Amino acid sequence: MAAFGATGTTKRKVGWGLINAVVVVYALVPMLWIVSLSFKTPGTINDGNFIPAEWTLENYQSIFSTDQFTRALFNSIGIALIATLIAVVFGTMAAYAIARLQFPGKRLLVGVSLLIAMFPQISLVSPLFEIERALGLFDTWLGLVLPYITFSLPLAIYTLSAFFREIPWELEKAAKMDGATPAQAFRRVIAPLAAPGVFTTAILVFIFCWNDFLFALTLTSTEASRTVPVALSFFTGDSQFEDPTGSISAAAVVITIPIILFVLFFQRRIVAGLTSGAVKG
Repeated sequence: MAAFGATGTTKRKVGWGLINAVVVVYALVPMLWIVSLSFKTPGTINDGNFIPAEWTLENYQSIFSTDQFTRALFNSIGIALIATLIAVVFGTMAAYAIARLQFPGKRLLVGVSLLIAMFPQISLVSPLFEIERALGLFDTWLGLVLPYITFSLPLAIYTLSAFFREIPWELEKAAKMDGATPAQAFRRVIAPLAAPGVFTTAILVFIFCWNDFLFALTLTSTEASRTVPVALSFFTGDSQFEDPTGSISAAAVVITIPIILFVLFFQRRIVAGLTSGAVKG
């Protein structure tokens, strides 16, 4: 019986291993195909081969030789960093209040934040477009930072509140007994302990802002505030007969590298941040 049990366990492991391998290959093939296209010459871009017959860095050199990509890259980095900083600061304070304090409207605050997170963004595009045009925010950094903060703040609150609940309440009480004010206890005791959670939340919010396409497409019209995901759709060749696939692929690889590095280095903390709330309420 023990032999049959061990055989069944081995088969299940092999089966799950095969399923995992299929999922990984299915996810990686499109990305590897884009990497392959980015290193192909214009003459071999449509040859259908997975491995380039002729390797070249011409596509990477071309995207960095014009302002169309470098300006969009600068906009993406600046807008994502500003939105992340503001969302994490406000999210930290809100999450601390939800996790530690009792106040009227606490459940309403949590409900509204979840409602905002679930709201379909496409339904807000037209109102935001009209509002930002009336306020003079259309095609500006601020015009993108504000909706990014709005939609990333619930994610920050949800993730950070789970981290705050895991910090022993007794540490804060001990600091107050030693004479610290609530603000000092938060700044000197709670905030350092919550730093890993804050950092993880910042990564998640930055990825959300970095990958956005919908708001960046509808709330910008020039290179002054256009971000990279949208700039890629405006890539053209030097002439109407030139295929920009190689340049688009090279740009896609460049903007994907930071996200891959973030996930590889901090995958454990990202998973912990997304799942801790489901384990501990």
